[in-house]
Amino acid sequence: MPATPSKSHFIPAIIAGFVAVLVGYTSSAAIIFQAAEAAGASVLQIGGWLTTLGLAMGITSLGLSLYYRMPVLTAWSTPGAALLITSLPGVTLNEATGIFIFASGLMLLCGVTGLFARLMNTIPLAISSAMLAGILLRFGLDAFSSLQVNFVLSGSMCLIWLLGRRFKPRYAIMLTLLAGLGVALMQGNINFPQQSLHFAWPEFTAPQFTLSTLLGIGVPYFMVTMASQNAPGIATMKAAGYAAPVSPLISWTSLTSLLLAPFGGFSVCIAAITAAICMGDDVHPDPKRRYLASAAAGGFYLLAGIFGAAIGMLFSALPGALIHTIAGLALLGTLSGSLQQALSDSQQRDAALITFLITASGVTLLGVGAAFWGLIGGVLAHIVLSRPKRARRIQVARR
Repeated sequence: MPATPSKSHFIPAIIAGFVAVLVGYTSSAAIIFQAAEAAGASVLQIGGWLTTLGLAMGITSLGLSLYYRMPVLTAWSTPGAALLITSLPGVTLNEATGIFIFASGLMLLCGVTGLFARLMNTIPLAISSAMLAGILLRFGLDAFSSLQVNFVLSGSMCLIWLLGRRFKPRYAIMLTLLAGLGVALMQGNINFPQQSLHFAWPEFTAPQFTLSTLLGIGVPYFMVTMASQNAPGIATMKAAGYAAPVSPLISWTSLTSLLLAPFGGFSVCIAAITAAICMGDDVHPDPKRRYLASAAAGGFYLLAGIFGAAIGMLFSALPGALIHTIAGLALLGTLSGSLQQALSDSQQRDAALITFLITASGVTLLGVGAAFWGLIGGVLAHIVLSRPKRARRIQVARR
């Protein structure tokens, strides 16, 4: 009879869930503000957007994680939001809502028909792992480049992390976060905003559909979100050893986005970076119980949604060096595991390395991010490099 896990097993999962939400908001909340402003949203409406997004990510992360018993974390589309910042100026808020509904409908179609699932199932594990490693590399580099920005803060966090990994590995991230907060407080680097916390009610915006905006913005937004957000999200789960139910996950997240688009829920997707935080060995010794971290993140997202109007200002109070360091150290184990999986098979090593380098380069082509092009480059290299070997095997067999 398996032993019942003690309460201490849940603490690292809760901490990982909190760190995932912390990283998610602090790394891209400003982009959401800019995208909403580009769509013509007022300050109050922007608060409503963050409320809607927080509640949507909380419900989907909590529900899907508990239902499938695997770490399923959702997120808004940061690459999609970045595209909207440059595309929405001059477009009315009603037209922007129509774009969100149109793109979410296309994503839902991909999920229901199973097209996206069939595509993801054909990608070798080494290539998906290499793509994940390329995505995570920047976070690992930022953790140590922060030493140049604030040596005392980042250096103290790195030292505590090393000691924690040596003596209390499951609590290393929690101890590192506490150390960072303590040092930042002593330095006076945590500046809380003067505004009081309040709840911003999401406002309904009637959609307006125009052919020019749907084709010129909606289609690229759909492609960027699927290629640069959902694909890495599914690849992250696959690289961590989870048999992700691709079609249901895409369908549920897209349906949620479709229903909430008129209220500012412009996208609900499968998370990649923040999800990786919930999948490490430090979260729980049993991979089957690491879903507790993403479920905890769902709870924190719900809390964040309640205070959507002020959440961006609250997270912006923390120094950037603290955020970069804690994110990089939290993802270090996942990065090393992804590199090991990517390079373990000598026959796929070249293709995996190409995937890793393209993804890590950060190149953007045709408005699509590096993760997608790394995947494409790796798959093409895999096809080209594997075909001659197969042909030689057939010739040898005939002889």
